[in-house]
Amino acid sequence: MKYAHLSAGFMLTSIIGFFISIYYVWKISETWSFTFMLFFAIMFVASMISMTKAPFKEKEYQDELAIHEKPSYKKKK
Repeated sequence: MKYAHLSAGFMLTSIIGFFISIYYVWKISETWSFTFMLFFAIMFVASMISMTKAPFKEKEYQDELAIHEKPSYKKKK
């Protein structure tokens, strides 16, 4: 199986959507709220699988995580 890289925004959307479904949609319709909660839970699980299983071989993805500058809080002697 091949796993795709999913963005952090995807995970954030799943978390926020889940909580909105619990607190706001539940008051309107329990059926739709459960459906949205299930959908956003599946999105969250997909983002967790992507985070742990997706290969991280491409150089362009590694450059995004690299720290390019050293912290300047240390005093030089």
